[in-house]
Amino acid sequence: MPLDEIALEEFGLAPRWVRKGLTVAAPEAAAVDVAPASVVAEVVAAPAAPAARAAAPVEREMPRARVEERVPAQQETPPPVQPERVVAKPLQQPVQQTASEEPPPFTEDDFAWFDSVAEPVLPHDIEPVRAPRDDTATLDWDALAERVANCTRCRLCEKRTNTVFGVGDREADWMLIGEAPGENEDRQGEPFVGQAGKLLDNMLRSLTLSRTQNVYIANVIKCRPPGNRNPEPDEVDRCEPYLQRQVALVKPKIIVAMGRFAAQSLLKTGDSIASLRSRVHQYEGVPVIVTYHPAYLLRSLQDKSKAWSDLCLARDTWRSAGGGQ
Repeated sequence: MPLDEIALEEFGLAPRWVRKGLTVAAPEAAAVDVAPASVVAEVVAAPAAPAARAAAPVEREMPRARVEERVPAQQETPPPVQPERVVAKPLQQPVQQTASEEPPPFTEDDFAWFDSVAEPVLPHDIEPVRAPRDDTATLDWDALAERVANCTRCRLCEKRTNTVFGVGDREADWMLIGEAPGENEDRQGEPFVGQAGKLLDNMLRSLTLSRTQNVYIANVIKCRPPGNRNPEPDEVDRCEPYLQRQVALVKPKIIVAMGRFAAQSLLKTGDSIASLRSRVHQYEGVPVIVTYHPAYLLRSLQDKSKAWSDLCLARDTWRSAGGGQ
């Protein structure tokens, strides 16, 4: 049998002779499948019979590649994918509640989840926090002295012996302001006592003044700081209304700030006392002259002449303000 007939027979493509009147069943799908490449290779590589060689000399001389080219492998085409039919399902009808079926009554547990939800706070619902009203500016002398004696606004009240309110003429033209009570002032409840107080009396006497005549003496702080330390800023702020009220009640024509701390507290500055001297400042509308503290002058006798110069400037300022008339 020729080589091409052998190949057709292997592929199931050779003609079949069927007797007339008979029906040939269709070959199964596996029968028409393309033969694997190994079968084709075996067919091509099989030696041909001598008679077949003589009958088909061209096939014998044809290269193997050409024979394979003449019998191309048939590729199986996959069947087309049918689109999936989407069947719309009918909407489920809501269950009709009969008149005989009544909903269960609500209980407290049904609303329990409301407890965990915080209600929004509106601006008009917020109660403003108001500081306690300070009526110090409306007190008279007696009420102010009592307020200072019972004051607990700062921590200095815990270790004081006495508050140091002030002493002198309550209608004086001169007002001398120190910084804070020392040990002797805390014990006696009066400002500028001891050796520093004696020196101050001599300074006033040189101006024909005294602590009981036309002079009122007070301190920035009414309680003694422990260890005679400088008062803290918050202590000054809480005690300042008392001094402001004293100045308003005395209505002095001149204020003499004695010491660095007193000058810085009254004038709200951090400048040194040397830079604040020899000038006229203002506190609550009253002229202020800065000079050294008497306790400092006891340790620095060479600065007594500077203190005298400051007192002379204060006297001239007092006279220009209408004092001594």
